[in-house]
Amino acid sequence: MAGALAAKILPKPRILIVEDEPFILLTLEDMLSDLGCEVAASATRISEALEFIGNRPIDGALLDVNLGDQKIDPVADRLAAIGCPFVFTTGYGRSGVPHTHMERGVLQKPFRMDDLARVLRDEFKFIA
Repeated sequence: MAGALAAKILPKPRILIVEDEPFILLTLEDMLSDLGCEVAASATRISEALEFIGNRPIDGALLDVNLGDQKIDPVADRLAAIGCPFVFTTGYGRSGVPHTHMERGVLQKPFRMDDLARVLRDEFKFIA
């Protein structure tokens, strides 16, 4: 009973999604909701993500490595500077991950619900 009560009282983890592909973005939003997380914001551009990070609290982020012709490096650097956990999403494996953040987790596209749940558990420690 106490565990169930604590689960109801604890706030949902707030996740920032930075993704420029609409289908993947919608899929992530739905999956995160199903896994008990709140989507704090969805950004499709580096400038949007940086503005959000500077103005709102988040508990973690999922970062597409490439947003069109923009690299995700400035967003990853900002999140690392404030100690916010993040994971890269990419279809290219570790080859596209910024060199300064090679130790971060990678969610390989295409992914399934259990892949995302594993990332939330192992990288963010959000779910059991």
